[in-house]
Amino acid sequence: MDISNFLRAVFALALTLGLIGLAAVALRKYGPDAIARLASQKKDRRMRVVESLVLDPARRLLIVDCDGREQLVLLGEGRLLAELPAKDAKDA
Repeated sequence: MDISNFLRAVFALALTLGLIGLAAVALRKYGPDAIARLASQKKDRRMRVVESLVLDPARRLLIVDCDGREQLVLLGEGRLLAELPAKDAKDA
C-alpha cells in the first residue's frame, strides 16, 4: 500500500467523522426548535392535547380540546370522559 493511498483513506475517514459530528451538533442545537416550528405550522387541526398528567405508570389524565370544547380523558385501565366548563365560564 502506497503512502498516498493511506493518507487519502485517513483524510476520507476524518472528513466523514467530521461531517457526522457536525450533523450531530446541528441536530442537538436546532432539532427541537425545528420540530416545534413544523408542529406550529399545522393550525388547521381540530384536536389538541392541552395538558397531560401522569397519575401512575398505568394511568394518565389528558385535557383534550376538540372544536373548542375541552374534554377530560383518563387513559389506562378504565376510560372516563367528562366535559370541562369552557374557559370563559371559569373566569366568571
